Amino acid sequence: METKISTVAEAHERDPVLPRRCDVLTEGAPDEAPQNLVPLDDIDIEDKSPAEWAYDRLVIYIQEFEAQLDNQHEVAMGFAGSDAGVLQIEGMGFFDPDILTFHGTDEDGVPTQLIQHVSQLSVILRAMPKAAPEEAPKRIGFRLARKHDTP
Repeated sequence: METKISTVAEAHERDPVLPRRCDVLTEGAPDEAPQNLVPLDDIDIEDKSPAEWAYDRLVIYIQEFEAQLDNQHEVAMGFAGSDAGVLQIEGMGFFDPDILTFHGTDEDGVPTQLIQHVSQLSVILRAMPKAAPEEAPKRIGFRLARKHDTP
């Protein structure tokens, strides 16, 4: 009898519960007052795919970055090692076990979506001037976290 050794990703892919997908778009959601950041040690990584775990950590980084911004700037994301440019973040998601998605608009205002394998993840968070100076800045970190945690 031949024994086949599987990787963790292959085992997860055979799991009847998968594939699981989460896309959180922040467009149209009301801005909320900042809440306390979730300490990294409080996040349970058991039963999470590499994609969901990477998503959760990115949300924490975005929350911490936004906490340092003034009212004239919003968070944007650049992708190191690619020609994707800078993306004004309007949403993020994941597709188990290993895909992350980023939704937004590029520097020319063109709707953009980047789909990336977790092993290729390398992003730069940047402070970008608000598109509409007269409006309050959009703080998406807490909305991304809240919407992902709701069933």
